[in-house]
Amino acid sequence: MKIAQRIPQIILGIALAYAGIGHLTTNRTEFQAQVPTILKSWADFVVLASGVVEIVLGLCLIFLWRYRVAVGWVVAAFFVAIFPGNISQYVNQVDAFGLDSDRARFIRLFFQPLLVIWALWATGAWRARKAGRVVAKGEDLEEDTIYG
Repeated sequence: MKIAQRIPQIILGIALAYAGIGHLTTNRTEFQAQVPTILKSWADFVVLASGVVEIVLGLCLIFLWRYRVAVGWVVAAFFVAIFPGNISQYVNQVDAFGLDSDRARFIRLFFQPLLVIWALWATGAWRARKAGRVVAKGEDLEEDTIYG
């Protein structure tokens, strides 16, 4: 597969790694606003741990071409797992990242499913499932190099 066909996967990987770095540095407090109230006493840990996970997943999207289908499913699951934080931010009317109105927080909820779809589409995970392929360790649906 040519590198141009992998651009959406690379962009998602860069975005995840960038967001993960923000969890650990400049946006740490902002991300704590998204931690569900049930986990508030663990908010800093949740933010740091999810930041590390985002960095790792981002790097996997960028560099682990051979395992991109499996990585796509893991990234999609991660986006589903953090969705309760977005819901909590909306329900509890917590301002963060410029989301300072109920309308803005509500609209943001619709972007999380798009991220799930992006992860599955960009990595070929959705196509692999539709094709009924089970990807064995080290096997992939297409060529394993970024040079095609």
